[in-house]
Amino acid sequence: MQHALSHTRADNFAAWYQDVVAEADMAEESGVRGCMIIRPWGYGVWQRMQELLDRRFRDTGHENCYFPLFIPLSFIAKEAEHVEGFAKEMAVVTHHRLKMIDGQLKPDPDAKLEEPLVVRPTSETVIGNAFSRWVRSHRDLPLLLNQWANVVRWEMRTRLFLRTTEFLWQEGHTAHATAEDAREETARMLEVYRSFAEDCLAMPVVAGEKPPHERFPGADNTYSIEAMMQDGKALQAGTAHYLGTNFAQAQNIRYQTEQGDLAYCHTTSWGVSTRLVGGVIMTHGDDDGLRLPPVIAPRQVVLVPMLRDKPEDAEVLAYCDQLAAELNRLSVFGEPVRALVDRKGGRSTDKRWGWIKRGVPVICDIGARDVANGNVSYIRRDRLRTGEKVGSQMLAKAAFIAQAAVLLQDIQSSLHTQARERMLSNIRSDITTLEGLSEHFSSGPDNGAKADDENDAFRGWVLVPWARPQGADMEKVEQQLKALKLTVRNAPLAQESAAGRTCLFTGQRAIEYVLVGRTY
Repeated sequence: MQHALSHTRADNFAAWYQDVVAEADMAEESGVRGCMIIRPWGYGVWQRMQELLDRRFRDTGHENCYFPLFIPLSFIAKEAEHVEGFAKEMAVVTHHRLKMIDGQLKPDPDAKLEEPLVVRPTSETVIGNAFSRWVRSHRDLPLLLNQWANVVRWEMRTRLFLRTTEFLWQEGHTAHATAEDAREETARMLEVYRSFAEDCLAMPVVAGEKPPHERFPGADNTYSIEAMMQDGKALQAGTAHYLGTNFAQAQNIRYQTEQGDLAYCHTTSWGVSTRLVGGVIMTHGDDDGLRLPPVIAPRQVVLVPMLRDKPEDAEVLAYCDQLAAELNRLSVFGEPVRALVDRKGGRSTDKRWGWIKRGVPVICDIGARDVANGNVSYIRRDRLRTGEKVGSQMLAKAAFIAQAAVLLQDIQSSLHTQARERMLSNIRSDITTLEGLSEHFSSGPDNGAKADDENDAFRGWVLVPWARPQGADMEKVEQQLKALKLTVRNAPLAQESAAGRTCLFTGQRAIEYVLVGRTY
């Protein structure tokens, strides 16, 4: 069967992903290693995510703010564990001016900064410094802030959206009087992310706690939502951290209690990034390109006029404009429908396939015959193929308008159901030994893919008993995991008791279950 992309998921998942990003006009390389140009369609998807998440942040009492891109090195050095976790990824500014020296532009030796500036990898330290000035009394708490920004982490291996040197994200930062309040905040924001992924991205996830060796540097507890991509690998789709008083002590964030004593604040941080766009591609895309859940699609319905340089073309365009106007007056998912008439030049077939590759949920071909009969011919992007043909349907115009909202809701639900069934059917819980785990992840490809770092065979995840090993035991476990190219994703919050079970890695009494798998 001929498809719109050069590569298929089964043949080469990594190359297929790059095809989708390019053919769907999502992003492209910028000429600077690890930095991408996000094209309007790709940015439109991210913008939809921003709008929906920002609404949730406001509903939970958070305010937006902005902190500088540059952080004094002395701020970061105050938090030793934090520095150790990010040291290898930090970009540093040491000069403030260039100068022509021996015919070449070079940093001016006379313009060396007194203190180097770090390009923010995350903002805990600079925000903590501000919190130390803003918090004086228990009346100032809780302090609930969020910022939309870019960050820089000097990645060795990059891939558009999934892992880039510079990426866009939001980072929430809060300060609380008690550990209980801060832990409640962490749980609340993890649930915001979980429901956003499920309800808006149609991306099923598992929410859980990270083991100590996978925690955010400086955190007491780290929680994540993990999504399964179509190649079986895990994508960490969002994190929420309870930081205890670690950053408060480093940055002197204290408040006067009702009794008049001074106490350190308990702080949290939480964030998601543009890697969610990559997650949507790998969760829903097919061999013809992207498939977008209607909630986050910049355009939910696109009308493609079939023009033939004939007098009736004007009537076709007028029909499309009227149909789009009526659709845009409808409401779905609590918002107006987003319909567009593609008035650009070019063959209607090429334009239709362009929108198919971009993943528009509903694409309508409108020709003179449709106008004469008062019909609408349309394609559901989630059900594109009928055998080897592109499956289109037809409704009377009035019926199409009446059913449009329900149609979009059904597409949203259909994409989520497909992804959820795929995830649940590829989580094994019957492997009880390290040998069995090794055999499962080391066996040859079963989907035609090359089993290498870029494109491992589809193996899904495994749920195993876990004893929360520490010290030398944990070092041994990390070696075992590394040998199999596996990581512990999280300990699901919703799980059965592990009483009576034995840890797969250590043979010790199990405390809980954890998910292990390969990851992006």
